[in-house]
Amino acid sequence: MPLDTKSFDLHRTLPLSTERLWQVLTDAKEREKWAGPDAATMLETDFADLRVGGQDRHRFGPKDAPEFLVDTRWYDLTKPERAVFTETLIFGGEAVSTSLVTYLLLGDGNETKLSITVAVSSFSGPEALDEIQQGWAGGVDNLAAYAKAITQPI
Repeated sequence: MPLDTKSFDLHRTLPLSTERLWQVLTDAKEREKWAGPDAATMLETDFADLRVGGQDRHRFGPKDAPEFLVDTRWYDLTKPERAVFTETLIFGGEAVSTSLVTYLLLGDGNETKLSITVAVSSFSGPEALDEIQQGWAGGVDNLAAYAKAITQPI
């Protein structure tokens, strides 16, 4: 069976300093607040080890049945400008896909330009590629809304 692959880029300017955006992107509890593609999806941390060579594990999926596991491995953490990691999506004990993800942050005062590059390999067929891209796009939309919300006065 051939391997199905795809690469895509996402770009946003967010109303956060690079230091604050770094925290929102890399802290496991912060990621739980924005990383799902929509309001019906949840991400919950089982464990997190934010260091080069460290691993995070999350449960992911519909709020009533988060059936996917996401294994994250950190390869580069150049704070606050760059993070490189892989994410392997596991369903039913089998790897569905693995993605190499790069975050690049370029700050300008209280705003940061975020560029995300995702190179994904699907082990479950080509239809997963578009689903993964749509999931990332929804997550980045949620990230933008979360960034705006945490900059608003209470």
